[in-house]
Amino acid sequence: MAAEAVPAVAVNVAEERVSVASNWRLVWWRFRKHRLALLSALVLIGLYLVVLCPEFFSTQDPEATDARLAFMPVQRVHLFDGARLSPWVPGVVGKRNPMTLRMEWRADERRKIPVGFFTGGHAYRLLGVVPSRLHLVGAASTDGRDQIHLLGTDRLGRDQWSRLVHGTRTSMTIGLVAVAFSVVLGVLLGGISGYFGGLADLVIQRAIELLQSLPTIPIWLALTAALPRDWTPQQVFFAITVILSLVGWTTLGREVRGRFLALREEDFVLAAELAGASRRRIILRHMVPTFLSHIIATSTLAIPVMIINETSLSFLGLGIRPPAISWGVLLQEAQNLQTLALAPWLLMPGLLVILAVLAFNLVGDGLRDAADPYSQ
Repeated sequence: MAAEAVPAVAVNVAEERVSVASNWRLVWWRFRKHRLALLSALVLIGLYLVVLCPEFFSTQDPEATDARLAFMPVQRVHLFDGARLSPWVPGVVGKRNPMTLRMEWRADERRKIPVGFFTGGHAYRLLGVVPSRLHLVGAASTDGRDQIHLLGTDRLGRDQWSRLVHGTRTSMTIGLVAVAFSVVLGVLLGGISGYFGGLADLVIQRAIELLQSLPTIPIWLALTAALPRDWTPQQVFFAITVILSLVGWTTLGREVRGRFLALREEDFVLAAELAGASRRRIILRHMVPTFLSHIIATSTLAIPVMIINETSLSFLGLGIRPPAISWGVLLQEAQNLQTLALAPWLLMPGLLVILAVLAFNLVGDGLRDAADPYSQ
């Protein structure tokens, strides 16, 4: 009988923990059971660490050009030098083809360039404030003449690894900022539409129907083509973010309206109204928190859509433009088959887009499942 009582006590303790736990704790308990979503969250954390300071993760200045090093191939990292753990990359030697006048590169395994961590390099400002020359990885030679190109170079001899980590900052940031604007617009206008109803609901719903009926690609083309060509990359970045936000808020606005229509007749809303709470307080403190986890899950699933949209626009030359760097701008280098045949490593930004989009989708699925902790 005593052995049977122990599991019963454990079950009662577990049930008591669940009954007194907050909604966020319940969401976390359920989310951490989704192993694939948890692994994807770690991938996204790593990507956003790169976003915070891409200069630290780069090996060279992403804008430094050297036409003599055009289309240098990937230098594969070797972890062991004989039986000793000592990372190195082979040297690369080039010889110009007398027939095609094209530089032909080959790895020279006899010349080993040691790879070190936390090495010195070009100057930058950490987080835009602290002057620094420290980089996560780089050539460990003392004379400073050796350089490493972990992902090769492009047609202008620019280091592809350094450009890729700088492009990560732009593409990952624009998706996050655009979704943040979309969430604000969707919750604000959807909440007004569902809570107040009447003329406000009519106007907002007709505006949503108008935006959803417009073909997306021509609208993007028209709005981005209207941007002045002499704008700075920062101005173009902000304009693209606003364009993506104006197009992307409608679905969330409809969902918020439906939830508000159901919640405004609930007892806790009526009790707040009778207690004299303002409409602003009722919406922000009573109604929105009841489905905040759903908003977070929906936003997480919307971020990869924004990233793909920005990459597509930049790839077509209608979004972020050089000298700014984004995944779409980097993929412009791989537009023609000749360049692609000479330098297939230029497709690496596309693989990073796939990785980021897949990670966001898996995290979004995990959050969507975790948003209802009591479901089976």
